[in-house]
Order: sequence, then structure tokens, then C-alpha cells
Amino acid sequence: MSRVVILTAGSHGDVAPYVGLGVELRAAGHHVTIAVSERFHELVTGAGLACHSLPDLDVQDKVVSETADAANNTGAKAAFALIRLGVEVFRRQLPEMVEAVRQADVLLCSHPTVLFGRQIAEAARIPCAVLPLQPGEPSRYLGPMVLGGRNLGPALNVAVAKMVARGGYRMFAGVVRDLRARVGLPPLSPSAVRRRYEAIPLRSLHGVSPVVVPRPADWPETTEMVGYWWPPRPAGWEPPAELVDFLAAGPPPVYVGFGSMGANRRAQLETVVREALAQSGLRAIVHRGWAELAVEGDDILPVDHVPHDWLFPRVSAVVHHAGAGTTAAGLRAGVPAVPVPLAHDQPFWANRLVALGVAPCALPTKQLTGERLAGALATAVGDPLFRERAADIARRLEQENGATRVLEVIEKLVAREG
Repeated sequence: MSRVVILTAGSHGDVAPYVGLGVELRAAGHHVTIAVSERFHELVTGAGLACHSLPDLDVQDKVVSETADAANNTGAKAAFALIRLGVEVFRRQLPEMVEAVRQADVLLCSHPTVLFGRQIAEAARIPCAVLPLQPGEPSRYLGPMVLGGRNLGPALNVAVAKMVARGGYRMFAGVVRDLRARVGLPPLSPSAVRRRYEAIPLRSLHGVSPVVVPRPADWPETTEMVGYWWPPRPAGWEPPAELVDFLAAGPPPVYVGFGSMGANRRAQLETVVREALAQSGLRAIVHRGWAELAVEGDDILPVDHVPHDWLFPRVSAVVHHAGAGTTAAGLRAGVPAVPVPLAHDQPFWANRLVALGVAPCALPTKQLTGERLAGALATAVGDPLFRERAADIARRLEQENGATRVLEVIEKLVAREG
């Protein structure tokens, strides 16, 4: 049995897959600790895993709030705003990150934490691997995630992705300097750290199905697509009676939800969703989410979080922000989608849904109107081809187990170090 620490950061969608992976690793005999923001303590411990809580920023702070709003978009400016936010978050979290890894045999890092995790693992003399939830390696065939996956052509796809990575090393230079001093590593410039790590790449195991994103041919051998890690349903969870009754009262409704996104677009989203549902005449379950959407009506049921693996198979289509986790959950359920990408890598996932033939179109916020959303919903629900394609992908995903390859790599890494 190995002591595995998973280091991650972000919103619920950035944490839940690692909880699912942790459950699989624990079932295989490993002791698993997830080091994550303190607000996810219950999510982690409720799945039977150990949690090492990391301190949060004060979201009520004006500067923090303004930076978070700027980061919730697509493009280079949003990416660098996200990095600025990360600088403050990780500076606070570093001492507890170091403490979390102190007794570990192996460290698994999310993509946002790997710059720090790799150096902590180096000082602790334990193996480390990175487990991204979206394509994180530059490729001629994939547009940079910082631009929402927009394809710039082979040369620029690689050049821009590398440029952004170099910018990240520079922006985190102060945090890295403090970390290296804390763990007893010699000081290095940002460019020296980058060159060193690019010369010896980590094992990179993407929690993404190759059915959804085929592995680019120009990725190094150390980089793989291993399949999804499915979040566990909370222990003892039962659907609210109101939800069960609503589902039984008529044809399958559509689901509308934007997760942890959309708080800075609440008015627009409420208006669009309200108009689209009125025009389409469809029954709907609307997730309030971080935007606290207030959309009500006779055929509309507002809900807080409901496990996607229980709810999505019971709906006729899913309108969502095209986050990596929600995209995967919809595909797993075999239901059509109408993606409404809001920020970060979401345009990439929205376009993948269209390319896979399970969504009629993507509706970015600049194109989002009640009429367009109503039309897309009518097509997604009314054309059986979308459900047929989605069902086919769901059958293929069912054959995968994304944790299997991670287990194999852990065993090899620990054996090599031992």
C-alpha cells in the first residue's frame, strides 16, 4: 500500500474527478489524501478519503472579487487574470501544501498545481505525476486552451501555448522562490526552472476519454489520455421528493445549469433561460448554481446541486457551460447537449460536443438570446440523431476505466523510487 497525495485547486468541477479517482485508488489498497481548499473538506471526507485542507482567499475582498470576474472569460487577458488570482491563492496555500506531502510516497498534481507540486516532490524525494482534466500539452493539432481551444494553425497552436506557459513561470516567480527556500532547494530563475522541467517531462495522465478527444500524434510518449474519473455520489444521498414528483409528472424535462460559472452574468442568463423556456414550451430543471439563477414557472423546477450521474439520464437534453466535468457527465448519460461556453477552456469542450454530433450548436454569450437557445433546444430534443449519437458515445465510455492506467503508473513510480 502506498500513501498517495492528490494536490488540486479550483472549483467543484476541478476537484470532484480527483475524488472519484481517489475512491478507485483506495479500493486498490492505497491510502489517499486529497490536499484541497478547505471548502471541499466535506466532499472529500464524505467519499471516505483523507482531506488536508488548504486555506482559501476571502471572496468578499474587492480586489479578489474583481480579479475573479476578469478571469471568468476567454482569451489571454482572462488567462493572466486567472494566474494573478492563482499567485495569491498559492502563496497562502504553500505551507499547507508542503505539510500535506510530508508523509507521502507519491504525489499526483492537477495541472494548476504541478509547478509547485513538482518542486515539493523533488525536495521530499518522492515521484510525481501530473493529471490534467483538459489537454495540457502543446500540440499542432489542438488550439491553446488559454484561447478556448481556438485553432490558430499548427505553428501558432504550439507557439502560443508555449508563450503562455513561459508567462506563467514568470508570474509565479516570487511564489516559486519562496517555495524553494521553504523546502531547501537551491534558488533558480523562472527560465531555469522551465528549461529543467521541459527537459525531463513528468508522466502526464489526462482524465479525458480518447473517445471524446483523440490523443494528438505529436504528444510525447509520457503524455496519455487515460479516460475519465467519475465523481462518486455522496454517501446516503437520496433525491428530494419534490424532484422525483416533478420528473414523474410529465415528459423528461431539459436541464439548465452553469455550475460555478455565470455569477457575473446572472441577469443575462436569467432573461435568456426564461425566454427560451417560454418559447420552447419545454419542462425544465434549472440549477441555481453560483449565479443563483431565479427562473421559476409551472413547468420549471429550481434545484441546488443534484448528482449528475443520477439526474442527467432522466432528462431530454442538458444546457450547460461546457465545463470539462459537466461535458463528460452529459456524454456519460447519453443525452444531447446545448453548450453555452462562458470562460476558460469551455469553448473547446463546446466545440467538441458539436463535432461529436451530440449538440446542434454552441452558443457563446455574445450570440446567446432566448430565441437562439429555444431553437437549439428544439433541435436537440426533437432530432433523434443527437440522442442516438450521444447514446453511442455513452456505450463506449462505459467500456473505459480511467483509474486503471493511473494505478499502473503509481506502482511503477513507487517501485522505481524504492
